[in-house]
Amino acid sequence: MEYVQGRDALRQLGDQVAPIAETALVIGDSDVLGIVGDRAEASLEESDVDATLEEFGGEASETEIDRITEVAREIDADAIVGAGGGKGLDTAKAVRENVGGAMVSMPTIASTDSPTSSLSVIYSEDGEFERYRFYESHPDVVLVDTSVIAGAPVRFLTSGIADAMATWFEADAVHRTGGANFFDEDPTYAAHSLSSLCYDLLRDHAVSSIRAVENGIVTESVEAVVEANTLLSGLGFENGGLAAAHSIHNGLTQLEDTHHATHGEKVNFGTLTQLVLEGRSNAFIEDIIDFSVAADLPVTLAELGVDNPSQDDLDRVAQATVADEETIHNAFDVSSDEVRDAMIAADELGSKRLA
Repeated sequence: MEYVQGRDALRQLGDQVAPIAETALVIGDSDVLGIVGDRAEASLEESDVDATLEEFGGEASETEIDRITEVAREIDADAIVGAGGGKGLDTAKAVRENVGGAMVSMPTIASTDSPTSSLSVIYSEDGEFERYRFYESHPDVVLVDTSVIAGAPVRFLTSGIADAMATWFEADAVHRTGGANFFDEDPTYAAHSLSSLCYDLLRDHAVSSIRAVENGIVTESVEAVVEANTLLSGLGFENGGLAAAHSIHNGLTQLEDTHHATHGEKVNFGTLTQLVLEGRSNAFIEDIIDFSVAADLPVTLAELGVDNPSQDDLDRVAQATVADEETIHNAFDVSSDEVRDAMIAADELGSKRLA
């Protein structure tokens, strides 16, 4: 995998694709194609790569994957270029798996660690988490244009900060408990160190990067946080392992009221809940809550859209969190009741901070 990041990196798309493909299918939703579609097509064609743009429907579902797979086969694409956020890139990875050839991740937002990973998160057409789909190959190229990232709504950057922060707490929990990483192997020391670096960069640069992106500018803090959100988090979670935070995210998708919240926003509440499950001190959790608030991240269920959740709602989330295949089992031996109670405790601490 080749990783390229920097201002105006989109100009390099054709140069990166030409050695590995002659025909490329560029996938992105209508907004993404409006932002980068023409430039991506021009860069590819300047390098003698035939380019076709295809609008992504917005959900990384089996139905959408199958539809775009047929488009790729019709044009005999030997490279799939995924542009946009996590769901668009995950769909592109799945299409590449179906048709073969090369895959290029071209994130237009730094909201998740999807661009570098060898898996897709598959959802139902209604946005509920269904499963992970694993691949033998990573993307061939990850191309991150930080000028495009800085031009996107700042909420996407903050969402990525939350997703990346969870990388450290989950990898550390897996490391301490002897759990398995995403490849069902022992987590590596390198991944543990990269996850720690990821967290350190976020604590040092997150707020500054947010202020920069609010003004549409690229600074060294933006470059640091984009690298943390994209590269370090991607390497960290795959090789270090996931634990409770992402399982709680998956559980929260069972509630329709959370569907407007981003992946990272739900993960952030999952991180707070994981810290409660670990028995971290109030002072430690309150520090993470303070950082979350400074980074404009949600710290309560109400901020995710779940006002006054019923016992049944909380039980649904908790039961989905501890489903047999969930990553929480990499580091925790807990019941759904314990998860439910930890969610309530995390919500109370967040509510107290916002009061």
